[in-house]
Amino acid sequence: MDDGTNTSPSLRGFERIRPLFPYLRRYRRGIALGIVCLLANNTIWMSFPLVLGWAIDRLAAGATLGTLALYATALVAIALGRGLFLYAMRRILINISRDIEYDLRNDLFQHLEQQPTRFYTRWRIGDLMSRLTNDLNAVRMMVGPALMYSANALAAFPLAIAVMLYIKWQLTLLVLLPVPAVVLAVKYFSHVIHVRFERIQAKLADLTARVQENVAGVRLLRAFVQEKAEEATFDRLNREYVEKNRGLIRVQGLFFPALEALLTFAFLMVLWLGGRAVLAGDISVGDFVAFTQYMFLLTWPMIALGWVINIFERGAASLGRLNELLTAPPDIVDRAEPDAPEAIRGAIEFHQLDFSYNGLPVLRGISLDIPAGSTVAIVGPTGSGKSTLVNLIGRLYDAPDGAVRLDDLPVTAHRLDTLRRALGYVPQETFLFSDTLRENIALGRPDATDEEIAAAADIAGLADDIAGFPRGYDTLVGERGITLSGGQKQRTALARALLRDPRILILDDALSSVDTLTEEKILRRLTGVMRERTTLLISHRVSTVRHADQIVVLKEGRIVERGTHEELLALGGYYADLYQKQLLEEELERA
Repeated sequence: MDDGTNTSPSLRGFERIRPLFPYLRRYRRGIALGIVCLLANNTIWMSFPLVLGWAIDRLAAGATLGTLALYATALVAIALGRGLFLYAMRRILINISRDIEYDLRNDLFQHLEQQPTRFYTRWRIGDLMSRLTNDLNAVRMMVGPALMYSANALAAFPLAIAVMLYIKWQLTLLVLLPVPAVVLAVKYFSHVIHVRFERIQAKLADLTARVQENVAGVRLLRAFVQEKAEEATFDRLNREYVEKNRGLIRVQGLFFPALEALLTFAFLMVLWLGGRAVLAGDISVGDFVAFTQYMFLLTWPMIALGWVINIFERGAASLGRLNELLTAPPDIVDRAEPDAPEAIRGAIEFHQLDFSYNGLPVLRGISLDIPAGSTVAIVGPTGSGKSTLVNLIGRLYDAPDGAVRLDDLPVTAHRLDTLRRALGYVPQETFLFSDTLRENIALGRPDATDEEIAAAADIAGLADDIAGFPRGYDTLVGERGITLSGGQKQRTALARALLRDPRILILDDALSSVDTLTEEKILRRLTGVMRERTTLLISHRVSTVRHADQIVVLKEGRIVERGTHEELLALGGYYADLYQKQLLEEELERA
């Protein structure tokens, strides 16, 4: 069996950039045109030393002014032709690298959008941001400049060496003497650069994640007076990042002088032996000048080789990190048949549902029928599985096959877009975008009119607050809605869900941040809305759920009580105790 130990470095290089092949094939015509321009540029430019040598020899032999003008015109024409093809080559190939960067960024973003909630419990946001910015830029540099300069070197070497062999093959062998040493140096340094750059990117991901967490939790840090502690932690991470970069700089700082030293040695040997050959009359002055010019032309590709290897190793390391994201399969995919229903009525059934997070049981033996158009409340202590239960309806997590049914079909039989369009979901943790109130409310209905937005805000009890804002619905809410109170954020999220006119409305502790008086007003306004759709209410307040058609009590992942408000009070269990405690709290508040 081949374990990969016999794979050549070049093949390993191709394997590392294999994820780019589909993008390169997409632009193969443009790349081919760019390579044609590159070959034309090198072919034209490699004739420059030869023509210059002929001109010098003709001058030494007593050329006329007309002959000199002819050679000068030829050299100018070569320079202009080279400039034209160089411009075309750079414009085509660098543009393609930007196009590939654009496509890759879109694919990465689309892939992240398709990932389920579980994915984001495994990946830090700062790490993802680092990969989508720094790593993507490193890949672009590999596809653009690195590809262009490596192709340029591959084209220049054969042409130059062929002419140099024609001029003086003995001197050409001297030029080629350092090549084995260059190959060994490149092999060693490329491995070291690759390993160190991977460590640098991993450390940058840690640093980015720390910044993201600190910015998101800045108010909490200030409340607990942890600014200095976090500054010290950031300083440590920043110092470690700098040290990792310094390690890479030391390697790069040794790499380039080593290449230049090898090339300088070869040039000195040619200068000494070539000069003696000129004095001995073995080659003409023009041929010697042309030979040294070819050496100068090869010097930049040789030095650029080190730069290209550096960029390639950085890009290959970053591409590996990006490919780790691209190859992470979405846990939740659309499994609906082509004839899946186009509309959803809202009848929900849980049948002997068991569900676990990473092997930890959360729900056990849940069986529950929710007729379309009914209102069901779910109560229970923290951690009893209430939010998990409603998350399974919209397939934020996937339940075992057949355990969750919608309109008498397994929930997986409905198309994901149809299923989620039928849901209006207000989660426990409200998230608002850094945009206007109007845009946040209209998130699920970008085409909604101002009247529809205002009507949804009115039902959510937000209209009076908005009327007091200087810019009304055009008020910017700031990062994560930081300019709004907790109650205002919750009501904005409620208005956003109501505007979608969903068949299934899920309110997961959606009124916990508003006072009981405001809650009562909102519930009265919601009465008509809930009558027309299936509604699931999760709350710790009895006042929120008492009018539900059915109340379900979850405890340790099991249904321990179910019935109407009056039936559960008569039962004298968890719900009755909760009711009595909240009555006592209200009496104490009034007192």
